[in-house]
Amino acid sequence: MEIKDILSPGCTQCAAEDSSKKRILETIANIAHRALPQFSSDDILESLLNREKVGSTGIGNGIALPHGRLNDLDKVVGVLITCQSPISFDAIDNKPVDIFFALLVPAEQAQGHLQTLATIAGKLNDKDVLKKLRQAETNHDLYEAII
Repeated sequence: MEIKDILSPGCTQCAAEDSSKKRILETIANIAHRALPQFSSDDILESLLNREKVGSTGIGNGIALPHGRLNDLDKVVGVLITCQSPISFDAIDNKPVDIFFALLVPAEQAQGHLQTLATIAGKLNDKDVLKKLRQAETNHDLYEAII
């Protein structure tokens, strides 16, 4: 699996101005809704919030990997956002988060998305990739930095 298989240029947002965990998840849901019009923003948001109730998806180093499951989804869809100012996200290292790579996965592929998460986490573990993401000035720059 490659990042470009799940992330389209239209599912990126550079320098979002959100200032809370709920607002950034709402932004993710709105972007995902454009790629998945058969699902409402509210349904997407609910799936992301349900996962966050289990435990924060903030993995440290200013990165979060929010994800949610959707019934009747036929493919994995990613959303990549950077924030102008890092926000509190209850990350495991207690540091604020400025890079969000969200995944929406088919409900019946509960285990299948773990490999996808591992691929994304590996990519975000690369210092050069992180530097490019944080220096991106446009949505296109953001997309190019991760693929």
